[in-house]
Amino acid sequence: MPENEWVRIIPLGGLGEIGMNMFVIETANDIVVIDAGLMFPEEEMLGIDLVIPDFSHLLQHREKVRGLILTHGHEDHTGSLPFLLKELPIPVYGTPLSLCLAAEKIREQNLDADLRQIAPRDRFALGGLQVECMRVCHSIPDGVGVALETPAGLVVHAGDFKFDPTPVDGELTDYHKFAELGDRGVLVLLSDSTNALRPGFTPSERTVGRALEEIFRTARRRIIVACFASHIHRIQQVLEVAAMLGRKVAIHGKSMVANTRIAGDLGYLRVPPGVLVRLDELRHLSPAETVIIATGSQGEPLSAIARMAAGEHKQIEITPGDTVIFSARVIPGNEMSIARTINHLLRRGAEVITEEHAPVHVSGHPCQEELKLMLNLTRPKFFVPIHGEYRHRHHHAKLAAAVGIDSEHICLAENGDILEFTPDTGGIVGKVAVGRIFVDGKGVGDVGDAVLRERQHLARDGMVVVVVGLDPRTRAVVAGPEIISRGFVDLQDQEALFDAAKRLVIEVLAGCLEEERGDAAVLKENIRVALRKFIQKNFDRRPMVLPVVIEV
Repeated sequence: MPENEWVRIIPLGGLGEIGMNMFVIETANDIVVIDAGLMFPEEEMLGIDLVIPDFSHLLQHREKVRGLILTHGHEDHTGSLPFLLKELPIPVYGTPLSLCLAAEKIREQNLDADLRQIAPRDRFALGGLQVECMRVCHSIPDGVGVALETPAGLVVHAGDFKFDPTPVDGELTDYHKFAELGDRGVLVLLSDSTNALRPGFTPSERTVGRALEEIFRTARRRIIVACFASHIHRIQQVLEVAAMLGRKVAIHGKSMVANTRIAGDLGYLRVPPGVLVRLDELRHLSPAETVIIATGSQGEPLSAIARMAAGEHKQIEITPGDTVIFSARVIPGNEMSIARTINHLLRRGAEVITEEHAPVHVSGHPCQEELKLMLNLTRPKFFVPIHGEYRHRHHHAKLAAAVGIDSEHICLAENGDILEFTPDTGGIVGKVAVGRIFVDGKGVGDVGDAVLRERQHLARDGMVVVVVGLDPRTRAVVAGPEIISRGFVDLQDQEALFDAAKRLVIEVLAGCLEEERGDAAVLKENIRVALRKFIQKNFDRRPMVLPVVIEV
């Protein structure tokens, strides 16, 4: 085998979670990156705004990185792009909608980026690698899969896809191109595992349009549809049904307005004449003539739907007879916030419809029969299930074995694993450093696991601050001790115990000074230890104890 006849695939994110998708395709001389996504914080990540992959491996090999390819415009595939481009200003390739959505985020960070537009079936070179993209259906237009010709063989990343036979925009997944790649010989296939537990086929997006039409026909008053701002096909169907039934539509929510404007400008969203109105124009119309498309399908506290449900919206008041449709799947972790929003809406007399009541949402990802079809079209020598938690990828691996892929050629990898393939061999050969980088306000990476643990401690148990002033010469107590409690107990309700705690602090200080241990750090640590024991004994709690020793 020639010395450089190998390719390495390194997932920096996207395995073990839904989100943060980022894959490195590396050869001896070149690196190509596929996607740069983010993940929204989990419930225990207090105060965190976003989670992005650790891309230090790319920074360590920056001289080899030739560019980044976006498979589509969802934030779990594009959201960390601005953070990467700050450190590594490389060319970014994508279809028009993907690039425009990414450009919005890049501009927010005041960055200039080298964005290069591509189209399905375009062929272009990135260093020594030949790249070709294939059209795929998804829940956002303009999605592509990616094929890379490497020294070891053909690597295919299928992107986020489904085999929708009747897509809203008429753009089918490119069966022929995937089959052609299979005929050429695919060395490695990376394929979406999100719905690997679901049998059958994912229903067509058009089934949602039919369900919406039935609901719209029977709704007595105003209709409010909550969906993802990026779901252009869903917005398209709402507009078409509303126009057919003589209703006017207002778009509400910053991201919703921006995405519909971009999609409309690019021709991916076709707005029926006269159907769109401004939100403030709705007050001049009968409620039975109006539809609002809004953000908030996940019950986000500051979203339009959540503010309406809480009665805090400045322009829209939910009234009995309104119909609210949640046209989106529930992202794991958001169940409580969605349930809270629905409860508020029901109290205000609205009728609430979710996918439990009617087919108002379908997935953009393939179910088991579609996953088998992709495997049979491409017939890869090696297979890597991606995009999902371990259980999803485990079941996808079983499907691959069922259609004839050699079980020894199926690689269940984790983030950071180095998968190395030659024309005849493949497997995990090492690991690179990976992890989750937390974005908190303007800080990127300055909040780590230790800070998160402290936040969780404070949120769970509260804090007690002890302030004491010492004479700088004699080290005698001249002020305090004062005890401040936050999120622990009310001082007035436990006055006797806190008086005892103050006496304990004075005793600790006196003992330290007798032993000539008057250093401030020593004093604080002794106060902390003594108070922790006192609080544990008397309250059976463990608040964070913060002693403050100052010289007066």
